[in-house]
Amino acid sequence: MAKLTIDDLKKMRESAKKNIYLREGNFRGKVTVHMGTCGIAAGAREIMSSFLDEVERRKLTDIMFTTTGCAGLCSEEPIATIEMEGSAPVKYCKLTSEKAKKIFNEHIIGGSVVKDFVLGIGSERVG
Repeated sequence: MAKLTIDDLKKMRESAKKNIYLREGNFRGKVTVHMGTCGIAAGAREIMSSFLDEVERRKLTDIMFTTTGCAGLCSEEPIATIEMEGSAPVKYCKLTSEKAKKIFNEHIIGGSVVKDFVLGIGSERVG
């Protein structure tokens, strides 16, 4: 068996990302609301409710919702990460219910990143 190269590993990583980020199923996107203590104190529950209200209003079934702990950026909370199929993850910060609705309409439904609220684009990784 031939030895794997760095390029081989990178290709395998990219291929596996789809299952890691969107898991198996018919989801075209994933919303992660960061709900560490700092996020909750800053209003993360309201942000999750705003996103869920939009999904319910539109009767969408292809958007996955999840939560995570602190992103390590307490001064930027509340934070949500939007991952749409075929695109780099986008981390939005200092969210309000109004901003969440705009992000839902423009990014999740319309496919356009709302640049005014972006903290970062892409996955964090070391090396």
